[in-house]
Amino acid sequence: MTKRNERFVDQATQKPAVNAETTALTKARYDRNAPLYDFFEGFMERLSFSRWRPLVWQAVGNGKILEVGVGTGKNMPYYPDATQITAIDLSEKMLARARRRVEKLGSKVELIPMDAQALSFPDASFDHVVTTFVFCSVPDPVLGFREIKRVLRPDGRAVFLEHMRPESQFLGRLFDWLNPFIVRLSGANINRRTLENIKEAGLVIERAERLTAQGIVQLIIARAGERGSNQV
Repeated sequence: MTKRNERFVDQATQKPAVNAETTALTKARYDRNAPLYDFFEGFMERLSFSRWRPLVWQAVGNGKILEVGVGTGKNMPYYPDATQITAIDLSEKMLARARRRVEKLGSKVELIPMDAQALSFPDASFDHVVTTFVFCSVPDPVLGFREIKRVLRPDGRAVFLEHMRPESQFLGRLFDWLNPFIVRLSGANINRRTLENIKEAGLVIERAERLTAQGIVQLIIARAGERGSNQV
């Protein structure tokens, strides 16, 4: 996986670009895991995730909403009424399971296969962008956050529910050591410095709420900031 501060650079333009190899590997992992994904996450979903998801959607207002990394559609029961929701995912096999959930719940959502690092939407397309436990697996998280900033309207808000590297030095180093094994098993990085990545992308953090000890899981609300700016 692409490590922090190791951007993949297009040799022709010398600009950050999508790394096709790591992106294909990520897609393959989630395609492989899709049939058992909900089963493996079932315990954590019942224990914690289902308590945290409503916090995300309570922070989202009306308007056009983009959910990045919809997965199997676990957020669908919490979607607000009277909104226009588009949801994307890199893995088409995960999306196939999300479509079954749409049929079961009758959710009004447009599901599209798409890479978070290269969104095909025009600039300033959405009032809100939402992610839940997604940026642990985006190959280049800064590139993904920059795309979110690009598609947000000037007064738009991004709401992230994400897990990340612990704050303590000891646990941080332990997570660094464990990370290669976890990535191979599930595709998820457990040592991402997500707050720093959000700032590096130019999004302005309005609030970051620690939901667990050591800030491993946080609810983050950010705004687009100035267009063309990567200010922290």
